[in-house]
Amino acid sequence: MRLLLINHYAGSPAHGMEFRPYYLAREWVRAGHEVTIVAASYSHVRAVQPQMSGLPREEFIDGIRYRWLPTPHYAGNGIGRLRNILSFLRQLRADAWRLTREFRPDAVIASSTYPMDVWVARKLATLAKAKLVYEVHDLWPLSLIELSGMSPRHPFALMCGKAEADAYRDADRVVSMLPCVHAHMASRGLDLSKLHIVPNGFAPEEWHGESAPLGATLQAHLDAERAAGRVVVGYAGSMGLPNALDVLLDAAAQLKDALLSFVLVGGGHEATRLAERAAAEGLHHVRFFAPIPKAQIPTLLRHFDIAYIGWQRTPIYRFGIAPNKLIDYLMAERAVLHSVEAGNDPVAEAGAGLTVPPEDPTAVAQGLRQLAALTPQQRAAMGAQGRAYAESRHAYPVLAQRFIEALS
Repeated sequence: MRLLLINHYAGSPAHGMEFRPYYLAREWVRAGHEVTIVAASYSHVRAVQPQMSGLPREEFIDGIRYRWLPTPHYAGNGIGRLRNILSFLRQLRADAWRLTREFRPDAVIASSTYPMDVWVARKLATLAKAKLVYEVHDLWPLSLIELSGMSPRHPFALMCGKAEADAYRDADRVVSMLPCVHAHMASRGLDLSKLHIVPNGFAPEEWHGESAPLGATLQAHLDAERAAGRVVVGYAGSMGLPNALDVLLDAAAQLKDALLSFVLVGGGHEATRLAERAAAEGLHHVRFFAPIPKAQIPTLLRHFDIAYIGWQRTPIYRFGIAPNKLIDYLMAERAVLHSVEAGNDPVAEAGAGLTVPPEDPTAVAQGLRQLAALTPQQRAAMGAQGRAYAESRHAYPVLAQRFIEALS
């Protein structure tokens, strides 16, 4: 098949997040399909932006054809980001005839976080006489309303709602990363026979053999904590409000007397504030480190005794969760402390650790004490169950094939 995937924020190993488009496309190419990814030249989630000269640019990465459309820089979630979105969609629409004539796709996949790309994808699919696929990352506008407090009557929310309804009506297939969306999508007009669940995943080759070594400072700290007999509680990933890391610091404050060491690695809007808070409160058993290359993540996680992941208490998670970070934890065979209330719970399903209520520092502290009291062998058994669960459900070769089967 020839697959045209539209993802505003698509990345690659050379550019950083977002990785899902790259990993799915790479598996499709390996299986003999042709793939073109169309993405914006600027994305706030990428570590490295593609080099542009003001005109669209194409390059091949691991057999995948990337077409970058030049879009303006922005910061935050204000008018600059909206201009970036509209610039991308306008150029994509102008590119429609050329894309469909040159590539002749069999399926056009609208896969940006926001739903408005489905309008342009619909035109492309019509021109190419191709299947239209709508891939759901988050439920917009519902996520904006329930997580960010946006008014349902805000013009942007209304625009997202119109695009969502159009996508459910017009798409030949709807693929959702979230597992518990059936009732919501049906209420918005989707014929559920079109719906297929394809969650986030991992690349198996990144978890076999030796991974990249850590930097000297981070490695020395981990070695020193372990030599001192402390159980290492780790977090690796973005540090934003949705990650509920203040709850972890509240729990750490209750655990000053325990032989626990907290190691948080990553960046994000909240990283500086959280580190300053820990220092101001004298949480000397909590250390923050800058983001590390993706190739070092397996090495880092294997130094954790307990991996933490937390969420805010919000109704939006009733539709399920699909975090890449948690899959990494499972593949690293770590015992996981999961602070969540959601429509699904991979940690509980896998038997890979403990689940406690969200936004409850005392429950988090008690859960960490309980996991720390286990023997290394008992935690290793939890980790082994987690890895088996991830390998059977979340390997990208499996997910890519499920996606293709959904199109058949």
